[in-house]
Amino acid sequence: MSDPVNAVLVSAASIWEIEITRALGRLDAGDADFVAELKVNDFGELPVRAAHASIAAQLPSHHTDPFDRMLIAQVQAEGLVCVTVDPIFDAYGVATLW
Repeated sequence: MSDPVNAVLVSAASIWEIEITRALGRLDAGDADFVAELKVNDFGELPVRAAHASIAAQLPSHHTDPFDRMLIAQVQAEGLVCVTVDPIFDAYGVATLW
């Protein structure tokens, strides 16, 4: 990441969700290598940490999607802005962009 102030981080949870969705046949992404694309686009990786899992488990039950809950926990824990159009993120008071 050449500019840490404007860094784009991609959660491991997002890659996990994409790959599961593709494996189930619900996403036609061809042979795209999303991990390689992180490097090509100078995106950083946001790992899933134990603290994130703990926060995700304690979130209010506005939403039950485990991937979204992990992203919300990561945004809260790391003080990040989440790029999403999903209005459910507003219920958790996290900063969003889109």
